[in-house]
Amino acid sequence: MSSIVGVKFKKPGKIYFFTPGKLKLNIGDYVIVETAQGEEYGEVAIANRSMPAYQLEKPLKKVIRLANQEDKKHYLDNKEKEKQAFVLCQKKIKEHNLKMTLTEVEFKFDNSKVLFYFTAEGRVDFRELVKDLAAVYRTRIELRQIGVRDEVKRIGGNGVCGRELCCCSFLNNFETVSIKMAKEQNVSLNPSKISGNCGRLMCCLKYEQEVYEEKLKKLPKIGAIIQTEDGEGVVDGIETLKEIVRVKLKDENGEYFYKKYDAKDIKIIQNVETEVMDEEEKQNLKELQELENLEKIDQSNQEDDEIL
Repeated sequence: MSSIVGVKFKKPGKIYFFTPGKLKLNIGDYVIVETAQGEEYGEVAIANRSMPAYQLEKPLKKVIRLANQEDKKHYLDNKEKEKQAFVLCQKKIKEHNLKMTLTEVEFKFDNSKVLFYFTAEGRVDFRELVKDLAAVYRTRIELRQIGVRDEVKRIGGNGVCGRELCCCSFLNNFETVSIKMAKEQNVSLNPSKISGNCGRLMCCLKYEQEVYEEKLKKLPKIGAIIQTEDGEGVVDGIETLKEIVRVKLKDENGEYFYKKYDAKDIKIIQNVETEVMDEEEKQNLKELQELENLEKIDQSNQEDDEIL
């Protein structure tokens, strides 16, 4: 078992684990911790507890000490510097006529570097901007182009489920989400219902996709002709996780009726390649395809960090 504490650097924000050593820490304590980027100032969100070593992704960095008043003052001073740097950088962006939108400035606690986060529709040549900023701050300057998902992750918020956004609480990396996932999970292809705060397809569509893919291998598609104990019918709906199909059948009087069957109790006579869509569904699909394309553009526009 390993002793750990959870620390976060923003509200809301992801919780990171550190080893506390001999320190006894409580929720709400402020600490100075060691990170790959140098020393950082954070708030304890999870007090001392034990966790099996195999559950930890990698060796943990350590909590250096409890933060003192001098640390707190330095942290607050940096926050003021960030506001000033934001204004200055915006001015320089206009001077250089760069097509980019500054979203945030971050001073590392030890002042080893300053990070400027921005969004842009394409690649931006910001080399002259970096030189101007380096001349002012006399430290390492790093500009990071982020996508709209990263921007929302940094801002924070709550999803339609009412919980804190996944990207703010536990997601380490953004995985590609596609319309195909929504269709296979039988989710309404309505952009307003399956797009997140970032305006892209919701990350949670990815979570159960493997299960759906496995179950769909056993099921016919909507519109398929199948054989049931009550005769031939057409698949009208699917409950994927339960492996149940809803079938449209015709009785002796030529009247249609519907009945549900377990997938194991039917036989596929003729499956279909594509499902029939009405005009509203086609329009929704078109909008979703645009969102999907925007996500691909976001990924291709991610530029290597520029460091001086």
